[in-house]
Amino acid sequence: MNNASARTDARAAVTVLGLGEMGFALAGAFLDGGHPTTVWNRSPEKADPLVARGAERAATARDAVAAGSLVIVSVKGNATARAVLEASGDALAGRSVLNLTDGTSAEARGVAEWVRGQGARYLHGQIMTIAPGIGAAETVVFYGGSDAVFHDFRPALRLIGGRGTLISADAGVPALYGMAVHGTMWGALNGFLHAAALLSSEGIEAKRFLDEAGPSVAALLGSFPMIADEVDRGEYATRFGALQHHLPSVEDLVRESRERNVDSEFPGHTLGLVTRAVEDGHGGDSYSRLVEYLRQF
Repeated sequence: MNNASARTDARAAVTVLGLGEMGFALAGAFLDGGHPTTVWNRSPEKADPLVARGAERAATARDAVAAGSLVIVSVKGNATARAVLEASGDALAGRSVLNLTDGTSAEARGVAEWVRGQGARYLHGQIMTIAPGIGAAETVVFYGGSDAVFHDFRPALRLIGGRGTLISADAGVPALYGMAVHGTMWGALNGFLHAAALLSSEGIEAKRFLDEAGPSVAALLGSFPMIADEVDRGEYATRFGALQHHLPSVEDLVRESRERNVDSEFPGHTLGLVTRAVEDGHGGDSYSRLVEYLRQF
């Protein structure tokens, strides 16, 4: 193994490929942490502020990879990530790659397989924050792939986010975790904005609603562990709050939305799921039963 790859202490040489909003923030965090940092971007002028702070600008992706023991990729899409890494040629061998590029789990696994085929170690990361959150103690990063890379470069990884966790040896799992968080986020945000649209149609402020209905809304998050347990066990029978009791309320929400000229497609999708489950004989089951209707396998 080359000297650059063997250096895995707190001052490991780091290379950042891609200086978009996130890549720029990552490179800045490594510089602030005292790491020798080499940067490369297709538009080289983007590196100017980082070079002024002490970063080394590489002329090519190959030069950048050759300079670092930990090679971080933060570009737009995994097809681009692989293309950039391919441009490094045999310089990749013996190094450790951390791919922080967004994409699907299958794409992450594909890049992982290719990188390992070049004689390098691979770790995939899913950053659960926007660029200003890089380096914060509470910033969550999900990692999957090489246990050795995660532990050898742990001091450097803490500069990305204080709550970084190796969740799997499978490089595709972090992408799934990230999408699960985003799916939950968008579902909750869309639900709240739909509620705000209904309220505002009556001249009621959303803030007033939260002040008065806050405990009820907060209790929804408290129900997630119970829902997760039911989904994991595949057991949905319940004594209280069965789907047959949800159905009239969802129908009311759809009718109210239509009467107020508020979009009814969002609650309408819920109505469709609940109706199907009840018609299939699952009216006595909990809301968790709907996971079976969301799966397509």
